[in-house]
Amino acid sequence: MAATTARDDLADFTRGTFTHEGTTHDVFRSGEGPAVIVIAEIPGITPKVAEFARRVRALGCSVWMPVLFGDPGRAPSGGYIASSVSRACVSREFTALATGTTAPVTDWLRALARHAHATCGGPGVGAVGMCFTGGFALGMMVDPELIAPVLSQPSLPIGFSKRARASVKLSAADLRIVKERVAAGTCVLGLRFTGDAVVPAARFETLRRELGDGFIGVEIDSSPGNQWGIPKNAHSVLTEHLVDEPGHPTHDALEQVLEFFRSRLLPA
Repeated sequence: MAATTARDDLADFTRGTFTHEGTTHDVFRSGEGPAVIVIAEIPGITPKVAEFARRVRALGCSVWMPVLFGDPGRAPSGGYIASSVSRACVSREFTALATGTTAPVTDWLRALARHAHATCGGPGVGAVGMCFTGGFALGMMVDPELIAPVLSQPSLPIGFSKRARASVKLSAADLRIVKERVAAGTCVLGLRFTGDAVVPAARFETLRRELGDGFIGVEIDSSPGNQWGIPKNAHSVLTEHLVDEPGHPTHDALEQVLEFFRSRLLPA
């Protein structure tokens, strides 16, 4: 785990709530312009997740960060991560071990995206999921409002069977809709480190097979002896393992994500 910063008070965000079909979560919002839903990784909205959201805001987008787990603004630690993982894994919202199903929380996230689009306008909504939430942006494509999905190190479903490693955590019906939307022109951007056992190569192979040229897969070399000195256990492309230096592959990946949002949500 890379060094972390002190707690972020998130003072430049407005905290509110959003309810859909009886489920309520807090949401941090900031900025103006087309909406991007930033779905935090385990253990929650860390200072580096908030820093990423501010970069998206600087593009001219509004950012919406739902609180699905964790203590907003708290920096990660071993104990905090373990506690968040254990709670999320038993939550019925995430069904972390199930294959061939779409996580139930995706329905709430789709409703949030519809609300954000109605509130902010623009051509559509962007979304980025990270780690535990990495694949949720794919499920959100069931609704037409989601036009810029980013899957950063999508880690669900958890499991090391051949089926689990290749699963993209969608039901057959939802995958069919996603494929139709990709065929109609919506692209999906995915990010992973090559040595990340939690995000196996088979998962990206499935995405390439199912989505064809509509899937843009960015795989950053973290093999032993790689020229960048990226550790084999590197996981969080846009946050904890980001090296924000021009020319570094994680910096390039970050810039690609920002350009993905810019080109689709902020047309000239």
